[in-house]
Amino acid sequence: MKTFKGKTAVITGAASGFGLETSRLAAREGMNVVMADVQQDALDRAAAEIAALGAAVLPFRLDVSKGSDVEALGAAALQRFGVPHLVFNNAGVGSGGLMWEYTQKDWEWIVGVNLMGVAHGIRVFTPPMLDAARDDPAYQGHIVNTASMAGLVNMPNTGSYNATKSAVVAMTETLYQDLALVTDQVRCSLLCPYFVPTGIVQSERNRPAEMSEDRPPTKAQLVAKALGEKAVSSGKLTAAQIAQFVMDAVAQDRFYIFSHPHALGPVQTRMEDIVQGRDPSDPFKERPQIGENLRKALRE
Repeated sequence: MKTFKGKTAVITGAASGFGLETSRLAAREGMNVVMADVQQDALDRAAAEIAALGAAVLPFRLDVSKGSDVEALGAAALQRFGVPHLVFNNAGVGSGGLMWEYTQKDWEWIVGVNLMGVAHGIRVFTPPMLDAARDDPAYQGHIVNTASMAGLVNMPNTGSYNATKSAVVAMTETLYQDLALVTDQVRCSLLCPYFVPTGIVQSERNRPAEMSEDRPPTKAQLVAKALGEKAVSSGKLTAAQIAQFVMDAVAQDRFYIFSHPHALGPVQTRMEDIVQGRDPSDPFKERPQIGENLRKALRE
């Protein structure tokens, strides 16, 4: 996408983190900004801030796990600004614990947000973007889906998160190939961030009551939360820098967006395990003390 000015961005998870920072950049580029989020008070504050930058803003409260909510978002965006040019399927939640500890509600919640939220965004926004491309040879559209390095390397004690982010990787790589079959005017990118200070470790604040469990967290889940908070808070890159990476990738028509390229070593090791038929390598091979501390914490 060569220019942003005068175009429209639809961003989910827009009230905080990558979504809010991307909204700021989009506004400064002269875009209309459709800001969608599940947390109404945070959305109201974020939308007021973006409007103060001079952008035309449409705030929209939704739960991306609900297809009808995303369909309503698509209709509202279309009515206000027309077909969007940038769709950032960014909303997500975190989770932790051993694979056998997740309840049915745990799975329904994280799959609903992290996986189905992206799926709904793809199915709602891609068709009108393709229609716009057919009607206007000058139209350019771009879809960005937020996965994670956890979609490329399966670290222990975060299985449900890994599963959903791996699915987003697969969906987006397939979307890239599918779009290439039918158009040159609508493209897509895959964001795989590593540890960046955002509010994802406090995801439970937005968990719907009907998806909550009336039970205390397990030891493994408490350990995962503590380690996650430590890792995220110690991240050296900011959400604003990740947002800039996203906008740069859209402008350059680049598919893979890695916040920490140095973290790709374990990805290569995993691929070599697969190709050579080896058992999965120790994900803590380069930082053995972390693995030892995790094992000790879970075996005490």
